[in-house]
Amino acid sequence: MLNPVDTKNPTAVAGFVRRIFDELFPGATPTLFPRAFTDIEALFRGQHPGYLPLDLHYHDLQHTMQATVCLTQLLQGAHLARDGHELTPRQYDVAIVTVLLHDTGYLKIRSDIIGTGAKYTLTHVLRSCAFAASYLPTIGVLDTEITSVLSAINCTGPTNEIGRLVFNSPIDRFVGCAVATADYLGQMSASDYPDKLKVLYGEFLESDTFISLPTSRRMFKSVEDLTRKTPDFWTKFVLPRLDNQLDKVYRYLAHPYPGGRNEYFEAVEKNIDLVRQRLADRSSPAN
Repeated sequence: MLNPVDTKNPTAVAGFVRRIFDELFPGATPTLFPRAFTDIEALFRGQHPGYLPLDLHYHDLQHTMQATVCLTQLLQGAHLARDGHELTPRQYDVAIVTVLLHDTGYLKIRSDIIGTGAKYTLTHVLRSCAFAASYLPTIGVLDTEITSVLSAINCTGPTNEIGRLVFNSPIDRFVGCAVATADYLGQMSASDYPDKLKVLYGEFLESDTFISLPTSRRMFKSVEDLTRKTPDFWTKFVLPRLDNQLDKVYRYLAHPYPGGRNEYFEAVEKNIDLVRQRLADRSSPAN
């Protein structure tokens, strides 16, 4: 089900994740993600002594919650499919912590008062891994689990080839593919995705300016350019990546599995159609 919980409410999302955990693993108790939800919300809201509040409006706390809800549903689908991708309670626990951490690289330390965290777009995956490596031991994540988390976060890098990343096990690879899939589908299926393209462009612009990237080498030259390229981004980049790099794990979002509707895909397609319609309206002679 798309939008089973309000992603603007981290407490509600945490409750949803816990309910699914309890359904999948009766009698088990999560030891990591309840603490991580509290810590990540405090971190993003500026309640950590070392970091400023997250100041982005596209890759914000809600985006992380959207990805978390999508991942939870994907892991639930995989567990119920019983085809070899079922996680243990501990693996589920670690996977949720992973998605909560995947965009911490946009955060700024308190002395970093120039610009927004968008300037770290190019390096945010690396910075997220650095934060995760320092945070995870404090909540009891083991060394082998830390390497699994870092590999999964690296899967979210759009230019990273999954085949070149090192995983401890096939399940670790599955989790990495699932986190990256949820990252894409969580944001692109959101009802306000077409309206937030202007905000997304602002993040790219700040990043390009920060690294002094020449205009000729910038992927997007304007809001209009980004909007115009969005349909192809879905059909020529995201879809092939979901299929070829990320092992088609989106199939576990089908309800009922395996032949039911994938409401995430339907919502993305609806958004892309809306973007196309807006582009057509702007180019019509009447305008």
